[in-house]
Amino acid sequence: MPSNSALFPRNFRKNYPVAVRGEGCWIIDQSGRRFLDASGQAAVISIGHGVAEIGQAMAEQSAQLAFAHTTQFHSDPAEKLAHRFLALAPPNFRSGGRVYFTSGGSEATETAIKLVRQFHLESGQPARYRVVSRRQSYHGSTLGAMTVSGNVARRAPYHPLLAEWGHIAPCFCYHCPFDKKFPDCAIACANDLDNFLDANDAPSVAAFLFEPIVGATLGAAVPPEGYVQRIAEICRKHGILLIADEIMSGMGRTGKPFAIQHWNVEPDIILVGKGIASGYAPLGAVLVAPRVVEAFERGSGAFQHGFTYQAHPVTTAAANAVLDYIESHKLFERVQPAAEILRAELSALSSHPNVGEIRGLGLLVAIEFVKNKSTREPFLKEQNIAERIRQATLDQNVLTYPTQGCVDGINGDHILLAPPFIISQSESAQIARALHSALQKVFPT
Repeated sequence: MPSNSALFPRNFRKNYPVAVRGEGCWIIDQSGRRFLDASGQAAVISIGHGVAEIGQAMAEQSAQLAFAHTTQFHSDPAEKLAHRFLALAPPNFRSGGRVYFTSGGSEATETAIKLVRQFHLESGQPARYRVVSRRQSYHGSTLGAMTVSGNVARRAPYHPLLAEWGHIAPCFCYHCPFDKKFPDCAIACANDLDNFLDANDAPSVAAFLFEPIVGATLGAAVPPEGYVQRIAEICRKHGILLIADEIMSGMGRTGKPFAIQHWNVEPDIILVGKGIASGYAPLGAVLVAPRVVEAFERGSGAFQHGFTYQAHPVTTAAANAVLDYIESHKLFERVQPAAEILRAELSALSSHPNVGEIRGLGLLVAIEFVKNKSTREPFLKEQNIAERIRQATLDQNVLTYPTQGCVDGINGDHILLAPPFIISQSESAQIARALHSALQKVFPT
């Protein structure tokens, strides 16, 4: 970061290079240094950097119509994109579903919170307002999204500002909160929702929000078979809506358009962001199933919520161009083969005494680092292991996504890998080499 910068940085103690160009899986800074983007810039980049036709589509749209406020107009790019997303969604969205576009994932979460509240008002259940989620979860940085997030460290500074609606156990087999093993556990983490509702005023609960595959906070934690189905069953039993947060896992990152499709479960609402426009424009969305839509149509007819830039013509044009590129290059179909190559390249790291687990689905992969492999004991937070791994891989010109707190919100280190869908075998091998070098540097024998 230049010494004369006027930007308010994420961290005043870090030095930020200035990015000037992107090419495929690479970002180039102003000095000409090339960085392999193994994290997809926080699981955002799917089609790769520097695809000229996306910028061209945005330029053409802005020259024709840059903005029209949604209290007065809809636009063709937004209408087209909404139909395309519903066609990719689970079957229950495809006849009468609607899409509410936002400027990103946090806005999508905020929208969903207010949407489910008003749904229950329109349905004659005004007592329902709480959105329950899981401990260690993260659903966005705005205050409503932080309220439903269960990550201890991220909530801590803002605790006086946040409501307490309730959180249940995470679904995290590597560090099971019940100290059980699947399948003998009988999916205790899913049944924790049933137990919570029985003990905590279920009639006031409006929805349950979860990531089908937990992204940043637990590091690509995949649920065991039966978990998602059981969660959906409990929600139906108690008359609450099921919200799938696919902001990180959606739009093909796991090999299917939405991760929840791996378990053939139909949620009531799906949140998307990040990869929705592959970083070419700030965009998020809330996919709303027909039964929720119908409550508004039958009731007041108006959603008491809105953003100035929702369904922006240029950002939705960008996402349409991204989807065109994905379809023409068959990139959804490329995810699983590319993931198998990446996991094969990473497999040698598993034998390292401080690599606890390599996990994930598709091109959403995490590596967790532990102090003791047999007991899965984490390093202390003060040792800053994830950040040290990030810096050591950066020294090898490879960008990763570090996070601490996966075990208890404070301790537990992992890095997330979420490269563009176009990643090559040689680039996957380069990621593995950089991580091998980082392990040698951070954990010298």
